[in-house]
Amino acid sequence: MRPVYRSLKIWWVIARYRLDTFLIRQTLPLPLKLLLWLLPWRYLIPAKGSSAVRLRLALEALGPVFIKFGQMLSTRRDLLADDVALELARLQDSVPPFSGQQAQRIIEESLGQSVIELFAEFEQAPMASASVAQVHSATLKNGQSVVVKVIRPGIAKVIQQDISLLYTLAWLVCKLWKEGRRLRPIEVVEEYEQTIFDELDLRKEAANGSQLRRNFDGSSILYVPEIYWDYTRRNVLVMERIYGIPVANMDQLHAQNTNMEKLAERGVEIFFTQVFRDSFFHADMHPGNIFVSIDNPEDPQYIAIDFGIIGSLSEEDQSYLARNILAFFRRDYRQVAQLHIDSGWVPSNTNVHAFETAIRSVCEPIFEKPLKEISFGLVLLGLFQTARRFNMEVQPQLVLLQKTLLNIEGLGRQLYPDLDLWKTAKPFLENWMKERMGPKAVFHAVKEQAPEWLEKFPQVPQLLFDVLQSTKRNKDDLMQIETRMRQDAELKAQSSRRYMLLGVTFIALALVTISPNLNYESIPIEGWVLLGLGWLSIWKA
Repeated sequence: MRPVYRSLKIWWVIARYRLDTFLIRQTLPLPLKLLLWLLPWRYLIPAKGSSAVRLRLALEALGPVFIKFGQMLSTRRDLLADDVALELARLQDSVPPFSGQQAQRIIEESLGQSVIELFAEFEQAPMASASVAQVHSATLKNGQSVVVKVIRPGIAKVIQQDISLLYTLAWLVCKLWKEGRRLRPIEVVEEYEQTIFDELDLRKEAANGSQLRRNFDGSSILYVPEIYWDYTRRNVLVMERIYGIPVANMDQLHAQNTNMEKLAERGVEIFFTQVFRDSFFHADMHPGNIFVSIDNPEDPQYIAIDFGIIGSLSEEDQSYLARNILAFFRRDYRQVAQLHIDSGWVPSNTNVHAFETAIRSVCEPIFEKPLKEISFGLVLLGLFQTARRFNMEVQPQLVLLQKTLLNIEGLGRQLYPDLDLWKTAKPFLENWMKERMGPKAVFHAVKEQAPEWLEKFPQVPQLLFDVLQSTKRNKDDLMQIETRMRQDAELKAQSSRRYMLLGVTFIALALVTISPNLNYESIPIEGWVLLGLGWLSIWKA
């Protein structure tokens, strides 16, 4: 009964926010167009506001699963119009909390002890509530203040039902809309399904947080709270409680005289450090997950929470991305085009000259602005959109990177409008390239590989012997094949000669036989000898 009710609610929301207007503008089969024109709500409910705003309101009305889907979809600017992507980025989780008694029961069932035994204090009233989980404050027996994150009860079943409906909608988009396949809605739903079910396992988030904490251990620019593994299970996560100012609270930041320029520049530094030094970056760095420490306003430090979505790049992607950015800001569009091809982001048979020309036409207008006004995120977006025209396959890791860069860039310019992203990023990228390509990088690579080489060194003589033996066997096999082929050729030649001589002999005998003046006595003895030798040669052949 619940799926039927849920389906009816979805249709009501579609009608209420007139989402049918998205399809009216598209090229559709005539029967489907007639069906859309006959929908009763077209004549009863006016379409108020832009289509992008109505889509956002509809997703908010449908609840947490659709809200998170819209948030994820907002990062896919390669698939959406700019106004739709920007509007979906405004989606916020505003979900009523579930009861503290339920949360307490989940904690006790998961950890096998009562909250009285686990904590010195536990607040039943939640601090915050989101679509998948909510957070409670607590104090450990040793006096450490912590937060307890608890997965919303029954959310997995709700998510599964809604994802089934999303698959149905995606299938309809593919079948009924000519442009639907290009947008790959089924693949988008699959990606979302993987992401949201990963978020339901808090052990994965805890592991991400622990890794990020190790990467920035002792850092003055980013603090990551400690994870308490003894109190962490699949649906419960206990983490050190942090105290800071939400990064979007500009009034509080100014009130404590925070150095805003340094704060903005450090945000950029954190991003590039995570991407290029660690290849492990927090991919959900929206303002709700970022705080600023209150300890030293003149030397500000960021605090990060919520590690459910983490991105990573391969060494090849790191290298190509850094070289792409540097080449772009040098206006070396030929190298940008070639790097896209060398990296495999676009097909190897792409016309480099045409690709270079397309990139130049997109990028040159950007450079009419001062460097400090150029958006890295929009640069990447422009490059990806141009490359898509040349059959570039969307790289999931690059989509996450682009989303994170847009978040960081927007945040940095909100904190300090005169932030020159290129001034901050260029030295970092150039130093990283030198370290990666220079003698230090070679020495480091040799140092890393040396233990493995030493371990395998005793096997080298045997490996060389095996290679030589294999080469010798291959050589012997080739010689045998060549001998056999030569023998086959000789046999074929002998057979050809035999048949040829036999044919000549038969022709000669036929001519002799049919001769009207045949006189065997007139054939000289030499002729009979030659005939015999001919037959003998045929036999020996």
